[in-house]
Amino acid sequence: MKKHPYLTTLCIMALALTVACTGRKANNEGSSESTPDSTVVEWINLFDGQTLNGWKRYNAASIGPLWSVEDGVIVCKSTGGGEASGDGGSLITTTQYRNFELELDFKLSENGNSGILYHVVEADSLPHAYDSGPEYQLLDDATAAYGDLKEEQKAASLYDMYAAPADKKLNPVGEWNTARIVYNEGRVELYLNGEMTVSFDEGSDDWNERYNNSKWPEYPGWNKFKTGAIGLQDHGNATWFRNIRIREL
Repeated sequence: MKKHPYLTTLCIMALALTVACTGRKANNEGSSESTPDSTVVEWINLFDGQTLNGWKRYNAASIGPLWSVEDGVIVCKSTGGGEASGDGGSLITTTQYRNFELELDFKLSENGNSGILYHVVEADSLPHAYDSGPEYQLLDDATAAYGDLKEEQKAASLYDMYAAPADKKLNPVGEWNTARIVYNEGRVELYLNGEMTVSFDEGSDDWNERYNNSKWPEYPGWNKFKTGAIGLQDHGNATWFRNIRIREL
């Protein structure tokens, strides 16, 4: 049978269109898989496991003897004197952050008391890191020494503002715990061992009421800065930190 030239042309055009569409689909799928998501921000390690590079002692020219690295862990030695002692002072990052997600592991000593601070700013008028930086409280809740503290002054709370629940999963002294802080334009979430313990919005009616009933009105620089360093608190008790990482939001 003699093929009609018109039908032959139609077949060729249909075949070409099919190949073109198939190729375009394959190319699009490949592009989607290979193109990275530009909204994902990589984690940055704040501790290299060997040195205190990227850290300094608050309001001091040298780190001093209190802070050291032992077996891949940042160690705050016990002095009993806290930040007021001669060699005391919190350890802070040399880089400042505004919106961020921070994760780290911590381990407490018996009767341990420490904290993780954020938006810390150095100034002669601010003698301690907690004069400016809000604090994720680290505490040996189980010891009788802290039995008279308010709930908002116990572990995984925003110190003297928002209390962590009584059934939080705090591992005992000598065991590692994981803390997480998320700050994004005044929206704050605190986590302990994977579970949220505190969430709030700065400037809300609830926030303002808690602030007015706290110790912080006596500290004019507290929470006034929205960009600042991350701090590990010296409270005179031995404390250990590792796996410290951050990503900006």
